[in-house]
Amino acid sequence: VQLVESGGGSVQAGGSLRISCVASGITDKSACMGWFRQAPGKAREGVAAINTTGVATYYSGSVKGRFTISQDTAKNTVYLQMNNLKPKDTAMYYCATGHTHPIAGTCVPSGDWGQGTQVTVS
Repeated sequence: VQLVESGGGSVQAGGSLRISCVASGITDKSACMGWFRQAPGKAREGVAAINTTGVATYYSGSVKGRFTISQDTAKNTVYLQMNNLKPKDTAMYYCATGHTHPIAGTCVPSGDWGQGTQVTVS
């Protein structure tokens, strides 16, 4: 499995970014995709998740209403549209594949991660 993130950058508060994750080598048809982030000195946290039918199953409370996860299956790509960005959104953003938690709706990572893309909001 290979996951390659891109699209990060530096923006001012209130701005928008769309980050992408191109996936290859995933053979599990039931695998979900999730976006996670890790700020310096903090634990990695789940941000959003999407299942194989393209339904968003999870948003963290801190991003709900501002971020949107989507996918383009023809391009094997998952996106995270981030609007009204805040300085607290500053982090390295990672995508991962895994399985959907039956209750929480989060994408529980199976162990495959991308290299990350940095998002900085000032």
